[in-house]
Amino acid sequence: MGRSSWITLFEKVMATLEFGEEKRSQEQVLSDLYSPDRSIRIKAHKDFTQGLLTQEHVLTHCFNTVLQDKAIEDRLRKYPNWLSYMNLTNEIQDETVDVLVKCVTDHYSIVEKYYDKKRQILGLDKLYDYDRYAPIEGIPDEIIPWEEAKEIVLSAYYDFSETFGQIGERFFEERWIHAPVLPGKTSGAFSHSTVPEAHPYILVNYTGKIRDVETLAHELGHGIHQYLSRKVGYFNSHTPLPLAETASVFGEMLVFKKLLERFQDEKVRRALICEKVESIFATVFRQIAMNRFEDAIHNARRTKGELSPQEFGKFWYETQKAMFGDSVELTDEYSHWWSYISHFIHAPGYVYSYAFGELLVLSLISMFEQGQDGFVEKYIDLLSSGGKSDPYELLEPFNIDLNDTAFWNEGLKKIDEMVDSVNV
Repeated sequence: MGRSSWITLFEKVMATLEFGEEKRSQEQVLSDLYSPDRSIRIKAHKDFTQGLLTQEHVLTHCFNTVLQDKAIEDRLRKYPNWLSYMNLTNEIQDETVDVLVKCVTDHYSIVEKYYDKKRQILGLDKLYDYDRYAPIEGIPDEIIPWEEAKEIVLSAYYDFSETFGQIGERFFEERWIHAPVLPGKTSGAFSHSTVPEAHPYILVNYTGKIRDVETLAHELGHGIHQYLSRKVGYFNSHTPLPLAETASVFGEMLVFKKLLERFQDEKVRRALICEKVESIFATVFRQIAMNRFEDAIHNARRTKGELSPQEFGKFWYETQKAMFGDSVELTDEYSHWWSYISHFIHAPGYVYSYAFGELLVLSLISMFEQGQDGFVEKYIDLLSSGGKSDPYELLEPFNIDLNDTAFWNEGLKKIDEMVDSVNV
């Protein structure tokens, strides 16, 4: 039975798991972790853990089998380490990933500083793992009409570049965006590049929330990237994975600044900044902590053989604790939460790409704000190049050295500044 069969088994187990007396789905129970009511969060935490425990032996076997399959393939193909295949796919040197990981782990203190502030804002003596996503008071309830959302996004894009604004406007004027929520419409949001001879199409489900405006900006960034890269043809237009989120996250950050200008109330601004900080944490610090977990289990599987649920739990607890430090009290139950994360099964090693993309964008934004000569023109050239070269060559015009800690630290400095701006 091949690796794909164990992945299918994992998917079926997770899809059929029921949590709590109400027999809820994974999505339903995890959504309660965002409740302002602590008792609801605690119940969700308990229900989710108990549900995972009912199938932990099966999930453990799935993990062990996929890990061993990867080890065999890596040995046959003579890859130097468990991550080399993913790095080769991403066209990224092993050294670059090592530098990225070290920079992020060396800045775990930013996570600790933020969650200590959040604990004080929430008025808690201790912040437990089930409190991490508790909402900060102040997020506005107002509904932003579609035309106003369009104005906010295009204003931010025009402020950055006339070219960006004009291309973005075409998406609205030529009806390349499907926005209304309709029965039977797929959920989520995406931009589809189609083919170079045509143009991209964007799907969002716009309900008027502030987050929907940011999602619109994100997908429009993808759309503009896909539109610009058409010139290099079908085979070269698809961007290497680490650069695939460059335009989308960049656009999202431009619009976030525009949204902040809209609100003067300090509580509202604080809540918006906290929401953005936590989103960035999920993309940068959490993904690198998960990379550290993967590194531990892949290497342990190759040296020790099959791993027990307790060993998986120990690696998960230790790598998460390293990130949170003393700012978040991790419960014993949390040590079982490694078992539901599908990326570990579907795409071993993939997770660092999220952190790579986010920090790349934050560093580029820093260059833009510092007034690097010809930044806008170089940035448009970067997006227009699609995937015709590897990331090193594509970023050369910016004088970026991906193996230099100073580059990654510039992005981490931006995150630290955002955390410092959160007033308790």
